[in-house]
Amino acid sequence: MSDLESFRNEAKGWIAANLPPSLKGGGARAITDEGDSSIWGGRRAKWTNPDAKLWLERMGAKGWTAPTWPKQYGGGGLTAAEARVLEQELAKAGAPPALLSFGIWMLGPVLLEYASEEQKLEHLPKIVRGEIRWCQGYSEPGAGSDLAGLRTQCVDKGDHYLINGSKIWTSYANYADWIFCLVRTDNTKKHEGISFILFDMNSPGVETRPIKLISGNSPFCETFFTDVKVPKGNLVGKLNGGWEIAKRLLQYERQNISAGGFGGAGGYDLPDAAKEYVGVENGKIADADLRTRIAAHKMEAQAFALTVRRLQEEAKTQKGPSPATSIVKYAAAKLNQDRTELLVEAMGSQALGWEGDGYTPAEIMAMRSMLRAKANSIEGGTSEINLNVVSKRVLGLLDHQ
Repeated sequence: MSDLESFRNEAKGWIAANLPPSLKGGGARAITDEGDSSIWGGRRAKWTNPDAKLWLERMGAKGWTAPTWPKQYGGGGLTAAEARVLEQELAKAGAPPALLSFGIWMLGPVLLEYASEEQKLEHLPKIVRGEIRWCQGYSEPGAGSDLAGLRTQCVDKGDHYLINGSKIWTSYANYADWIFCLVRTDNTKKHEGISFILFDMNSPGVETRPIKLISGNSPFCETFFTDVKVPKGNLVGKLNGGWEIAKRLLQYERQNISAGGFGGAGGYDLPDAAKEYVGVENGKIADADLRTRIAAHKMEAQAFALTVRRLQEEAKTQKGPSPATSIVKYAAAKLNQDRTELLVEAMGSQALGWEGDGYTPAEIMAMRSMLRAKANSIEGGTSEINLNVVSKRVLGLLDHQ
């Protein structure tokens, strides 16, 4: 028996012994309101399902919420091949994610690359175990696509830093325990005057205000910092060296946004929804034009999924994602917008309801999902910025004055 097959048997046995029966098939994914899901973890988590908490504790103790991270930082220490086997066995067992985490998707990888040993030992094990929930302090009211124009000030006060300013579109800041934040530490330079720092959201002077979207949900916040004191040991990397870390983290963010597909389309599979609402003729969707467009979309989605998997495998051998993540992020945004629009079209007038007994929850969610999808081409880097990255860093094109 090969080492990989031996590991497969070990993983299969461990999952069978440790996965609570109530969670098989995704029972841990119950969300009380957008963002406030127990599987995000953190000090403020509301555990609506005790078995979900137990599953996280067991997976975290094993290091399998971050299976390829080194064991000394709480990870599983698995090889890429072993991690794929683990993923396969979890899927076969119907196991839900034990943890959804910006810490695992974005912050952890850059800490492994840029943080001091002390910082790794302090933060990475807590991320793996889901003890701390993180948010991202990047965009500002005057610094969105031009992120390097950020103005949040971080002043050296001798034994600490003092931070003043604000961030916007801070996902789930009102639920987060800590923030990884870009701040300005030198006002005489643009990119070279930015630093990357971590601090507790319970620090005096931190305030969050949810932003209500047209979809009716509020995953984003305005975040304000007024004389926030931060220990100097929380600076990651070099002073004024934060832009390099910021770019690296954005690559991880775009990779994971693309892999996640921006969420579902109202809980429906497109062909099934079209058959239910438009009707069926000879086993096919009755509307030939809609049928053709749905088929084309499904083919594009399948090709996209295979491309994402290939890029993920390449990233494991190249020590992280490449600028090609901008390509898949751009494509993912367009695919999700197309999918949600097709679903609303298929449902017809039943997708136009906002609330009330005349509409099912899935029908109401269809319109909200379509409206929410409009932001897909803005968040994680606008489509225009991603196209610039592709032209310069993937295709090697240069600006000509």
